[in-house]
Amino acid sequence: MSSELRHLVDSARPYPLVRLSGMLDATTTATVRDVLLDVLAGQPAALVVDVGELEIGEPAAVGVLSDVRRETKWWPAAHLTLCDSREIWRESGWEVRKDCEQAFGEPHEGHRISLDLEPHVGAARQCREAITEACGRWGRAALSDSARIVATEMINNVVAHARTPMIVLIATAGDGLSVAVRDRSATVPTYRGTPVAPTAYGGRGMLLIDSVATRWGSLLLADGKVVWALLSG
Repeated sequence: MSSELRHLVDSARPYPLVRLSGMLDATTTATVRDVLLDVLAGQPAALVVDVGELEIGEPAAVGVLSDVRRETKWWPAAHLTLCDSREIWRESGWEVRKDCEQAFGEPHEGHRISLDLEPHVGAARQCREAITEACGRWGRAALSDSARIVATEMINNVVAHARTPMIVLIATAGDGLSVAVRDRSATVPTYRGTPVAPTAYGGRGMLLIDSVATRWGSLLLADGKVVWALLSG
């Protein structure tokens, strides 16, 4: 008999709350990863996961939470909290609290915008305008040019290759900014660190992103991916 895992996402709080129940074992770890990464792909400042009703069928399966923590360390770098009283969760590297209500503090005061865009030629221009306006409001005008470069290249990659609807996420990250684009293609970008020949067609997008970003990467999701970049203030 296959293991069963159930989940419920509650977004009506300062941070998302995910309630997991059922069985955690080798057959359900992929589902746990997919559920948590899908929520984290929305770039919340924090994530609270209630595992009080989750039965541990295989202790090694707890490692999936360590994997999620490692994959999201740089982006979205959300504060991760588990709610339960069992000591085994402390091996995950997440903060552990007995009471979920204690995990919710004051809402994060950072700034963020989210844009739903279709894969057409005007998408990058629409995003650049939004970035210019947001950076002015957030006191990040000095990062506006770099953010526009990164967003333009990411969006153009979606338009040219993924050809799916996308979600663009721009947010403050400390004194800097994060720029991320989620699409529905599982093909992740590659960058070999070598210049592109002047006669080559395309291939310069990741070179430009690498030249202005402090760090960048991608997060593979069940229904696509997120490509993200961090810009230092």
